Amino acid sequence: MDNAYLDKFKIEMIKTDVKIKKTYTNKELKKLLRKPNKKKITFAQYRNWVIVNFLIGTGCRYKTLLNIKIKDLDLENDYVIFQKIKNRKQQLLPISKSLYKILLEYLSKRRGKEEDYIFCTNEGGKLSREALKSAIKRYNHSRGVDHLFRHTFAKKWILNYGDPYKLQKILGHSSMDMVKNYVNMFAEDIKKDFELYNPL
Repeated sequence: MDNAYLDKFKIEMIKTDVKIKKTYTNKELKKLLRKPNKKKITFAQYRNWVIVNFLIGTGCRYKTLLNIKIKDLDLENDYVIFQKIKNRKQQLLPISKSLYKILLEYLSKRRGKEEDYIFCTNEGGKLSREALKSAIKRYNHSRGVDHLFRHTFAKKWILNYGDPYKLQKILGHSSMDMVKNYVNMFAEDIKKDFELYNPL
């Protein structure tokens, strides 16, 4: 069309129904984040608990998480560098105080060299995406819950009055359109401040 090889005509984009994705409730988050007894669990079970905390605390994708090396963590300045993210740009993300403590304790157990991946197999190698998905699914089922971490992070950020533009940066999106997909409010969430701001 641009080169006049064929007559111009309008292409209608197909519209699809967008379903609201389920996120974790506060009750489910408490179940997920409850710290296990380190003396009674394996390294993999402890690592999975740390991973769940990391996913909820950063909102990062599985692919990003799998590529974080020990050298990418700067616990002195409380941030992590995401080297491999969807848009191929490096990203610097702050680490909360609670996640900082968890990572510090985990690294003392995990050990390893600067070039090693933070979240590893029992033998210290790189976790595959399939192994991670399977491990997290087992972890979630053991606690009786199963939803989406990034959606939960985004929703909780907005409900806690976080800046949507900062959220866009944290999630690594180039436009606000993608952020809107994460911020579908449920009836209970909308009801939260309904009385406070309702003009009537």
